[in-house]
Amino acid sequence: MPNAGLAAESFPDICVIARRGKKKKKDALIMKYAPLIKYIATRIAARLPMHIEIQDLINSGVLGLMDAIEKFDPDKGVKFETYAEYRIKGAILDSLRAMDWVPRSVRKVATLLENTYAELEKKLGRPARDEEVAEAMDVEVEKLHKIMSRVSHVSMVSLERDNKNSTHPCLLDRLINPDDASGFDKLDVEEMRDVLAETVERLPEKEQTVVSLYYYNEMTMKEIGKVLNLTESRVSQIHTKAVLRLRGKLRKFYYC
Repeated sequence: MPNAGLAAESFPDICVIARRGKKKKKDALIMKYAPLIKYIATRIAARLPMHIEIQDLINSGVLGLMDAIEKFDPDKGVKFETYAEYRIKGAILDSLRAMDWVPRSVRKVATLLENTYAELEKKLGRPARDEEVAEAMDVEVEKLHKIMSRVSHVSMVSLERDNKNSTHPCLLDRLINPDDASGFDKLDVEEMRDVLAETVERLPEKEQTVVSLYYYNEMTMKEIGKVLNLTESRVSQIHTKAVLRLRGKLRKFYYC
């Protein structure tokens, strides 16, 4: 039988080898998906104020990718790329939420707009027009458009991450991960999906188009503007109105 001390000196610890192997694999995956992280961070940064550093978003995206590597379960039938993209985007949005970069006054105005849209559309039985919303808020239409410009950054993360102080899963989490919900929660998610689909269908045509191109085709405001022959600021305004309508309608499902 070989000397125990000699064996320990001659052969590296198996656990150390395993850890090194796992670290190399993780590093390789981070390098492989680094362009995806930069791509997602760049597209999100394009919709944010200039003072937000893109490198901070990239760093958060790396943490999201590492989280994806640790938690990915191939048995769920989801591609790693899809899961990684979701986690990267989620980590970046969470970091933005933690920064609390939107002033409280702006959040208050956004909530007021949501409530106004919800109340008017319940009363009218159709999407409210700008003139009707302006009248309900006792402001001129031009002033309403300026208010919408102020809250446009809030709407950017509205359907994906919200309320930083809550322990409940966010709307996007609940829509994407219904398997993690209880029986009652699953019924709640199904109802939420139905309400969301119905609300999107009732949006004015331009708002439907912008929502589709932005969330499903993942186009930027600038790209959408080129497709629809509109200015980037006009597309942003249309997107903001659509999100305000959706949030007002879905408010009872917001536990985040």
